[in-house]
Amino acid sequence: MQGVIKSYDPGTRTGSLLRDTDLAELELAADALVGSIFRMVRQGQRVVFDLDGEGRATALRLGSEVDMATPSYGNQ
Repeated sequence: MQGVIKSYDPGTRTGSLLRDTDLAELELAADALVGSIFRMVRQGQRVVFDLDGEGRATALRLGSEVDMATPSYGNQ
């Protein structure tokens, strides 16, 4: 899945993102940046992610240009 970071606090490692497909706001898992190239993320940054068993965004990473394409919302 892909989305955009809405907020992130590096001190507490808490934050949220907006999923591209439906604009749902998802909480970041505490381990969202573990094993990724990111040490922190900023508001508005586009990321690819997975969901953990509790529906939180985890395993944040950069995607290829194909992964990061803006989804169609039926207006094209």
